[in-house]
Amino acid sequence: MKGLSVNDLLKFNFVQEPVQAPDGTSVIYVKRSINKKKKYQSQLYKIDLVTGKEQVFTQDKGTVASPTFSPDGKKIAFISDRSGKKQVWLIDTHGGEASQLTDFPHGASDPVWSPSGKQLIASTSLEIDETLEQPKEGKNEGELKAYATNRLAYKADGQGLLTEKYHQLVLIHLSDQRTTVLTNGTYNHGDVAFSPDEQVIAFVANREQDADYRITSDLYTLELSTLVLTKQTNSDFSLSKPNFSPDGKLISLLGSNLAFKTASLARVMIVNRETTNLTILTKDFDVQASDVALNDMGSDAGTAGAVWANDNQSLFFLASQNGATSLYQVDLEGVVTKLIGGNEQIYHFSLNKDQSQAVIAISDQLTPGDLYLTSLNGKEKNRLTNANEGLLNEVSIAQAEEIQLTAYDGTALHGWIQKPMGYQEGEQYPLIVEIHGGPHMMYSFGFMHEFQALANEGYGVLYINPRGSHGYGQAFVNANRGDYGGGDYQDIMAAVDYVLDNFDWIDQERLGVTGGSYGGFMTNWIVGHTNRFKAAVTQRSISNWQSFYGVSDIGYFFTEYELKADFLSEPERLWDCSPIKYVNQIETPLLILHSEEDHRCPIEQAEQLYVALKMRKQPTRLVRFPKSSHGLSRNGDPSLRIERLTEIIDWFEKYL
Repeated sequence: MKGLSVNDLLKFNFVQEPVQAPDGTSVIYVKRSINKKKKYQSQLYKIDLVTGKEQVFTQDKGTVASPTFSPDGKKIAFISDRSGKKQVWLIDTHGGEASQLTDFPHGASDPVWSPSGKQLIASTSLEIDETLEQPKEGKNEGELKAYATNRLAYKADGQGLLTEKYHQLVLIHLSDQRTTVLTNGTYNHGDVAFSPDEQVIAFVANREQDADYRITSDLYTLELSTLVLTKQTNSDFSLSKPNFSPDGKLISLLGSNLAFKTASLARVMIVNRETTNLTILTKDFDVQASDVALNDMGSDAGTAGAVWANDNQSLFFLASQNGATSLYQVDLEGVVTKLIGGNEQIYHFSLNKDQSQAVIAISDQLTPGDLYLTSLNGKEKNRLTNANEGLLNEVSIAQAEEIQLTAYDGTALHGWIQKPMGYQEGEQYPLIVEIHGGPHMMYSFGFMHEFQALANEGYGVLYINPRGSHGYGQAFVNANRGDYGGGDYQDIMAAVDYVLDNFDWIDQERLGVTGGSYGGFMTNWIVGHTNRFKAAVTQRSISNWQSFYGVSDIGYFFTEYELKADFLSEPERLWDCSPIKYVNQIETPLLILHSEEDHRCPIEQAEQLYVALKMRKQPTRLVRFPKSSHGLSRNGDPSLRIERLTEIIDWFEKYL
């Protein structure tokens, strides 16, 4: 039986954002697919948890997102672009026609119900002095206008050049659809939560005067009757996802104290509303308190944060450890218990009102993403969806084998090796080494279409979590800061040596390497320091840290935090860490893939490397993807995702 091909990407259904009804009798979720025009579309689906019956709940030609039940379970709010811009829509739980709730000039997002169900808060973008009723006029169509800014953070990947619009919170009274803009200023506000008595909201924002120079965010509360704003934290943390305890006395958060800058573990925290004291509940739990597992199945659509138990004494949260993401519980004394999880990625969870059951979304080596109904002890688990059953019944799936090895300095390393489809004992096959981005992310037990497509073309795949990855504790994730191209490079080479010693089906003369973002940096670094690979593909990469400092949307802080070197005081150290410094040593045929609207690792990084290699008349090829950002491989245009994978496979076919 054949494996999954590159073009099978077009046949996948992507299961996202499950939300359980308060009474636990149904679940709503988003199913995204790719239509005949090779564009994404999505619908809401509803599953009756008693009968198991599933039905299409909306008939959108565009996209839907962020479904959420009203507290009484009678209505569902969601985001849809069916009227043009993304707006909040309401639909009865029993079905019928949806009605448009908002008509904000710049769209709406992230609807949140009040506990009574009488009000709802949504986010929108507004310029200073702009109102919902009197939006500022934009430029005339076809009119050219210069872009001017005095901000440090003036662009963002996926958004482009930033306008003077900021995310504000809007309260909507459902009885008469009257609106009140709750926040203002040149700040972005988000992650809103209502207090149980509906008198106060909590949210996170960076409202400091030097906001562009900080990666911190604070917890704020706002009295709805007076609009009095109170800052609850001291700007020493990066915080997200506040949730009030059922008794309203405490607020939970996910966040870090940034002790290790961009490599700091996210923790579960609580703030006492009376004393404003902040307590880190998982300070002794050496695990990232969020899902940071990588896959290319579109499972990264947000998180519920740390969700309170009904007795106010503990919280439920996701955490990533040893290549798996699981559901955990932590009590107010900091005792952590693993509730549900195995060799899999749990990328969403939703509890019913009495917390007797959970709906969880799971991806594993055989499952791109599906929903399960489970008890909180994980002992009773029923599958609710089989979203890709038709496709998967027609193909074979290549399964990966876990490997454990030891690095040069005794550090334990963890990864996987996947045999090619059609593997036969006694034969030898080429091997592709895949390197993830971040670097503070994690390869996992989750499903990767890219790896399956490589296996289908006859390649083995090796993927590990080198030092700098999440999943193995704070010291491990921090270990490559200030050492890019050092221990992390040695880890990857040690993994290659290990599999060559232990798997005789690998042809050591036919090794390839590829990676994106940080993985692209590392690919560039590898081919500048060894010729053991016969072909390489670098994607959305960094080649020159000196220019990255000024052109990336995060360069001005990321270089200092990650390399422990600042451009203004130690530019030579950035140059020493730059792969392009070693371009005269590159002999490996190198394919360079890059998105033209990548503001995270801008395309000039690819252009520099490409021109230098061409001047040396080395085998190289530059492929530019139009109207695409840094996330092309995960959520980019489907046609371009197909083209990207085809380019990778063709390059390896040519040289391996």
